[in-house]
Amino acid sequence: MADAATHDRHSAREPRRGAGPGGVGKGRSERGGKGEGRRSGRAGVGRAAVGRPGVVWALPGALFFVFFAVAPMVLVLALAFTDWDGIGTPSWTGMSNWSRLWDDPETHQAIWLSLVLTVLTWVFQTPLALLLGVWAAGRQRNRAVLSAIFFLPLLGSSVALALVWKSLLDPNFGLIADIGPALGFADGDLLGDSKGAFGAILFVTAWQFIPLHTLIYQGGARAIPRSLYDAAAIDGAGTVRQFFSITLPQLRNTIVTSSVIMVVGALTFFDTVLILTKGGPGTDTTIVPYLMYKNGFQAFDLGYASAVATILVVVATTVSLLLVRLTGFAAMRSTREGM
Repeated sequence: MADAATHDRHSAREPRRGAGPGGVGKGRSERGGKGEGRRSGRAGVGRAAVGRPGVVWALPGALFFVFFAVAPMVLVLALAFTDWDGIGTPSWTGMSNWSRLWDDPETHQAIWLSLVLTVLTWVFQTPLALLLGVWAAGRQRNRAVLSAIFFLPLLGSSVALALVWKSLLDPNFGLIADIGPALGFADGDLLGDSKGAFGAILFVTAWQFIPLHTLIYQGGARAIPRSLYDAAAIDGAGTVRQFFSITLPQLRNTIVTSSVIMVVGALTFFDTVLILTKGGPGTDTTIVPYLMYKNGFQAFDLGYASAVATILVVVATTVSLLLVRLTGFAAMRSTREGM
């Protein structure tokens, strides 16, 4: 009986495992909850540790953008309301520069010429760059050698290339002196004619920058899966049908990217105009960037030049945003969706 009493006392002090709310089952549950809490805490710490290096790596680029892009634009906008020759103290003039810009026919002509040049640049360069890029992405014989030769203009600076073309188009000893009469320029002075000078600028810029956009299209074309063309060939689609049914749709985002770069470049370049025509004959090739340069660094009217620069930034940004918006590129839909 003593043994039975002792057994009863031990049973009272030690409940059966998992039998009651204070049993081992509860202990395991509590330990499991604590383990989940520790894992959740470690995951939060891991996410924070991953996020911090991202911010650190992005900080130099963000600071560079603020100091060399945002701050200069704010300063230019402030100078647009002043009269300053670059030496003395800027004097506040309010809306004087803006009213002058609104009434200046040369500025209106410069904006119109810049828009015309941008449209013609896109129409002329995009098809050629697209076709050359698709060709360069193929497997033709000697393709690498021909591509290297074609990409040579990318290695030179705009000023150096413009000087070369200015020598070739010189009416006295340039190549144009011999072929000018065949092109309808009896004296060979292509740059002295309004349409000839504008056409020369359009041609030189296309010759210089088509290789860049060809390189962009080449990269996009090489990213297209070969299986799409193999399947199309099995279905009997020829080269032309494959180009319009596979290549063009797959290059949709690449076309938008190239177009934005091309539009912004056409609206903002001026070094070729400076070297070839200096805005002439007269003001027939005076585009907005050259007008800004002429007012700022020749007439030393930096207030008015800043107003022109602000208009240029607004126009370039608006055109780029419209292009992205109208093409649906902002949605960033994958061209491989559904594959």
